[in-house]
Amino acid sequence: MSEPTEVTPDVLRRWGLPAPGGDKKSRGDVAVVGGSQRTPGGVILASEAALRVGAGRVGVLAPGSVSVQLGAVLPEAAILTLPDDASDPLEGAARTKVEGADAVLVGPGFDDADETLETLLAVADTGPRCVVLDAYALGVLPRLDRDRLPEALVLTPNREELALLADRGPDIDDLAAVVREVAARYRAVVTCYDVVAAPSGEVWHVGGGGPGLATSGSGDVLSGAVTGFVARGVKLSHAAAWGTWVHARAGERLTDRLGLGFLARELARELPLAVREIERP
Repeated sequence: MSEPTEVTPDVLRRWGLPAPGGDKKSRGDVAVVGGSQRTPGGVILASEAALRVGAGRVGVLAPGSVSVQLGAVLPEAAILTLPDDASDPLEGAARTKVEGADAVLVGPGFDDADETLETLLAVADTGPRCVVLDAYALGVLPRLDRDRLPEALVLTPNREELALLADRGPDIDDLAAVVREVAARYRAVVTCYDVVAAPSGEVWHVGGGGPGLATSGSGDVLSGAVTGFVARGVKLSHAAAWGTWVHARAGERLTDRLGLGFLARELARELPLAVREIERP
């Protein structure tokens, strides 16, 4: 089994990022599907993160109970309402948004497993180009036929979600080995903490970050950043590594200035500065 490749600023510079082009359409279109009355903030953080890493457009699909509120706090995004019954197909503007998106993130802010599964199936039935799964959408993935999802699939689990996907207990001694196993099982690129793995068996290690990243909403920022890089046209494994690195670097920058106790919304705002460190050393 090969050792993980270290993701460094030099590696990221060598990979590079797509040219931004002349307008927002050329920088990628993201759809974020999630939200609930209990946790509406997940889609806000993920959507902002996608824009902060350079995605051109974001649309949020959320339950009607929160969609009106989102428009006030996400003026940069199109806000669309999910069907009242999660098992109903996506129609109209919601379907058009998912069909046209370069990357669709499903999961941030959902808080009901059955509704999440039905919504994920409805998204899958539109034939999306790429799907990124986070939070509750990861929890229901073992209940879903993998072939219902596109080949372009990215997973962003924490350790508990990784253990569920690997069908094992919570104690994981060799994180890289388990991430590689889950990537192969689900034919997906997987990023978990400091490890990124591709279905081919390639593994990367991303250093840095620090304990401040263990804060509410941090995972939503990570999944949004990864989705934003995918939408910009970055290769899936490289997009996961880019997203993981800039998320970690944002945490380091905030720790240097504020110490422990920064907020996930501050992480999102730090992402473009982390990207600029690579583009303008």
